[in-house]
Amino acid sequence: MTNDGAPLADSEVARDDTRARIVSAAARLLAEGGRDVATTRAVAASAGVQAPTIYRLFGDMAGLLDAVAEYVLSAYVDEKVALEPHPDPVEELRRGWDFHMAFCLANPAVFLIMNGEPHAGPPSPAQEAGNAVLRRRLARIARAGRLRVSEPRALALLRAAGTGTVLTLLEQPAHRRDLDLLQLAREAVIAAITIDAPTPIESGPATAAIALRAALPESKVLSAGEQRLLEEWLDRLAAADGLASS
Repeated sequence: MTNDGAPLADSEVARDDTRARIVSAAARLLAEGGRDVATTRAVAASAGVQAPTIYRLFGDMAGLLDAVAEYVLSAYVDEKVALEPHPDPVEELRRGWDFHMAFCLANPAVFLIMNGEPHAGPPSPAQEAGNAVLRRRLARIARAGRLRVSEPRALALLRAAGTGTVLTLLEQPAHRRDLDLLQLAREAVIAAITIDAPTPIESGPATAAIALRAALPESKVLSAGEQRLLEEWLDRLAAADGLASS
């Protein structure tokens, strides 16, 4: 069906079926042997198409690899969304880190496609969906008064630590990987962005501002202008200690 509810033409159905077959074949080859194995010729043969079909549907091999990464990442994000939330928001973040690290190490080719080169443009739909899950987890911690830094900075630290840890482990021979780095990096970043429990001395105005800023979207009593002004004040308070700025 099209977006307006009209049935797809047979040619469009065939095109989508061919595209899905190519993406599935490329994903399988990437998982089995990495990018060196997933050549245009190998993918075409596995999908039962001619090589020019790949270029017609994806532009080039880079376009196909991006589509494969999106396909694999989308399935992973669906699994992540389905996870039951943990009663402790920090423990939920810890569990999410472990889940994500396991996915990255199990799918090194996809990880390197998504993270091998910095992308200045917007994230892909699957990447944005994954970021949204992480932002919700951080918002839970902030509302509990346990986030030490602003949500954008916490998100950036988690992504930087996670990407760096995976890249470091992938550089090591598989049989000699120091997997203890996963837990060490996880606990280091969690210690940097959270506090164990909010107390009047530990929290102070910055932590209180972060917590209120996270809960602010739930309030409906302020006008749009009042809400923007309060957000600006809370952001300034959150950044007052030099750690929480976005």
